Amino acid sequence: MAKVVIFGSSEIAEIAHFYLQRDSEHEVVGFTVDEAYLKTESFHNLPIVPYEKLEKYYPPDQYKLFIAISYQQVNKLRAEKYLNAKERGYSFISYISSQASYYGTPVGENCFIMENNVIQPFTSIGNNCLLLGVNSIAHHCVINDHCFLTSNVVLGGGVNIGEYTFMGLNATIRNYIKIGKENIIGAGSIILSDTEDKAVYSPGETVKFEVPSNLVRI
Repeated sequence: MAKVVIFGSSEIAEIAHFYLQRDSEHEVVGFTVDEAYLKTESFHNLPIVPYEKLEKYYPPDQYKLFIAISYQQVNKLRAEKYLNAKERGYSFISYISSQASYYGTPVGENCFIMENNVIQPFTSIGNNCLLLGVNSIAHHCVINDHCFLTSNVVLGGGVNIGEYTFMGLNATIRNYIKIGKENIIGAGSIILSDTEDKAVYSPGETVKFEVPSNLVRI
């Protein structure tokens, strides 16, 4: 068990606090944010302190961190805070839901894997990755550092996801595809061939029907 400080006060930080308190051996003892964004002294009835002075309140030899930042700047902001805290001597917890199907897959630091993820054997997940609920990760996949998978993402066997990649809702990647670094794979994308670094895929929004709903027979 570790005493944990969560970086952030956004929805992701609230979610991390919720799961860690209810479904982990860890104890959340406080929050931290950059001093410029510090607007209150507490969050969810726990202290919230300036990140620049974190060692004063929560020294790294006694507390661990979880960096609860979403996918801003193609995951670069979360990576920046993770790497900065690491340089300052902090270590990190990772969370894997008790309701995830998980077979001892290697998982790095500062990862968060929510319920109903199916992670098949011989897959590896790097540092600082977030997997929201209900993803299907087939055998022999590699998810490299600083990635964010939303929900209902499907990876076929042997897929390799490059660093800093974001994968939107219901994205599907065919088996043995290599996704480049810093990709944005939008909601509903179907990827059947390797991608270049910094590629963006989005199938676009469903076109609105020209007939109003009261005239449609269903």
